[in-house]
Amino acid sequence: MKTAEISMETVGGRTLRVARWRLDMPSEHAPVLFFNGIGANIEAVAPLAEALNDRGFIMFDMPGVGQSPDPVVPYNTVTMAWTTRKLLKRFGVEEVDVMGISWGGAMAQHFALQYPGITRRLVLVATSAGMIMVPGNPAALTKMANPRRYVDAAFMAQHFETLYGGALAGSPGKGGHMARLTPPSPRGYMYQLLAMLGWTSVPALPFMKKETLILMGDDDQIVPLANGKLLKALIPNSELVVMKGGGHLFLLSHHDQSVRAIRNFLAAPEKTEQKKAA
Repeated sequence: MKTAEISMETVGGRTLRVARWRLDMPSEHAPVLFFNGIGANIEAVAPLAEALNDRGFIMFDMPGVGQSPDPVVPYNTVTMAWTTRKLLKRFGVEEVDVMGISWGGAMAQHFALQYPGITRRLVLVATSAGMIMVPGNPAALTKMANPRRYVDAAFMAQHFETLYGGALAGSPGKGGHMARLTPPSPRGYMYQLLAMLGWTSVPALPFMKKETLILMGDDDQIVPLANGKLLKALIPNSELVVMKGGGHLFLLSHHDQSVRAIRNFLAAPEKTEQKKAA
């Protein structure tokens, strides 16, 4: 990965594989803290980290995902947010723009709610409010829940369009994305699923004080656009941008458009005074 520093870090009793881009580079922008989708490793989102080259970027493989060791005990959103905060402290990071995709979008919401004092802005990509959501296409959801998509290349190729939409399936980005994936361990995948069991942000989102960008695709078979509209209705200071023809991985199929929307949002002047919480 271009310019990424990779290390194994033990924080909060967990060992995580961490990738950092440009954290030591002088910048007028807060670094991005990124939470990945379920079962997805660092490399899957490396193109986005490299594209946002005017700011730092940090992300990590969840326990049992990518090259992070298997989790010994289960975790939940509270404990993983706490672990992430300790990781940021290790690298001297005291303010971040928080971003997450799909499963990671739920983690991003929870982190921003648990640690508002270090969260500047929030970017939610192809995600929902957790258990209270509009479900996706059953055909896509059954494939999504099967970790075989990471292990069996033929299975992934056969069901790619059902999972991620026709825009990416017919593009050169399909092969590149598949090549970057590393299969999670069965335990790692299961613990990620368990971490969100019963979780929803719905009661808390009306109290969210952070400026929030919600990016959704209108051809997303896994997290339908209606979920983005629900987030928009619940989060007071939010805006919704819809990628026309975008499936679940529109960050890849609509790469330039997505990066432009994220850049513009993160660089825009503050709309409201953000009160720092301890």
